[in-house]
Amino acid sequence: MSTDDDIDTPPDDEERHRRLLDETDYDTDLGLELARDAQRVTAGELSEAAFYRRYHDRIVEEFEVDDREIDLPDPDALAAGEGGDAGGDGSGGAESEGFLDRLGDALEGFDPDDEESRRSVMKKGAAAGALALGGLGSTGGAGGGDGGPPGAAAAQEEDGDGTRWGMTINLNNCDGCLACMVACDQEHNLSRGANWMYVFAFEDENQGEETNFLPRTCQHCTDSPCTKVCPVGARHTREEDGLVLTDYDICIGCRYCEVSCPYGVNYFQWGEPDVPESEIDDDHQIDDRGRWVGSRPPEGVMGKCTFCVDRQDGQMGEEKIGTTACEEACTMDAIHFGDLNDPESPPNRHLREYRESQENDQSDYPNRKEHTVSTFQLLEERGTDPNVTFVGNAPSQDARQVDGPVTYEEMGLTDDRKEVLDQGAAAGGETA
Repeated sequence: MSTDDDIDTPPDDEERHRRLLDETDYDTDLGLELARDAQRVTAGELSEAAFYRRYHDRIVEEFEVDDREIDLPDPDALAAGEGGDAGGDGSGGAESEGFLDRLGDALEGFDPDDEESRRSVMKKGAAAGALALGGLGSTGGAGGGDGGPPGAAAAQEEDGDGTRWGMTINLNNCDGCLACMVACDQEHNLSRGANWMYVFAFEDENQGEETNFLPRTCQHCTDSPCTKVCPVGARHTREEDGLVLTDYDICIGCRYCEVSCPYGVNYFQWGEPDVPESEIDDDHQIDDRGRWVGSRPPEGVMGKCTFCVDRQDGQMGEEKIGTTACEEACTMDAIHFGDLNDPESPPNRHLREYRESQENDQSDYPNRKEHTVSTFQLLEERGTDPNVTFVGNAPSQDARQVDGPVTYEEMGLTDDRKEVLDQGAAAGGETA
């Protein structure tokens, strides 16, 4: 398989992804190549038409169907070969686990007090650090102190174009209590270890000695790689509100979505779920289209955060629409969920009010910034357009995961990713 300079998979990541796909009955090489090129599509390096043509025959041969969620041109244009590669013919790289190595390169020579240096790093999409499966790593598009959340800003420009569910998560308010994880686990009947919400505790020498926290859930990307690689169309974007969901009745457990996701948010359901289906209300599973997309997945199927789809469909009561279990459980005013297309929704309103509370006095210093609030999105440079925006300082290349003030065991949870995360950090970014 060829590699690409812009989207590169560290060798250890590729080996892990290969082992993961080898556990299925499906073509490992096909899954790895699809994952790389799906990320090239979202990054604007490969057209969707070219991506479709490149893999269509192989997917049909392997799965007898090609139902990937891809925005194709009209059939005549596709047959004529229009819509070629946007960035060459190499393959990109799927990174589900972290990006410290690339982040370190981007931050080399970075002077936090130099505005030009800050802008240069931001343009590289590395000023914001993500903590994803495998370690703490580079993300993209820190908002600095001047701009709004990229996703929310774009959504507000489309005001009136329907609903677009999303979140603003204020890292300055999070205290690492893990209540959001417990609420998610209980509401969705998750099996032990399937943490759809995951709270990273980390120390960062660039942010002082205190412990920092980053709650990480599915980003419900506007342009998601995982939907582009699903051969049977189980992973899909719901048209009416932008939720990225998995149809459990259709999913075949090929795990291609898992290796294509840059954020490490997918979980494969090994064995029988801890909570049997007989104990789950149908209204908690079936959405308003009649598709099984809610609660935990059955055996052999992929699962991830659904932004509490049953709440958004009104199946838990009208008062629950526009809320999530994690937001409801948060006592620190850190998680804000709502319609990003609505300027008065909780995520947009929180950001606006938080900025106002952090305003600077410009009477004596007119060139001073209006406020001191920074925002960022995870991996914005990948072009996925996440529908989650973070308020606060993004982790730097020196961030390291540590034990939080509350252990997972105390909350009845399992942090079975910690060993992998520590190995990535200990390697100095080589595998993160």
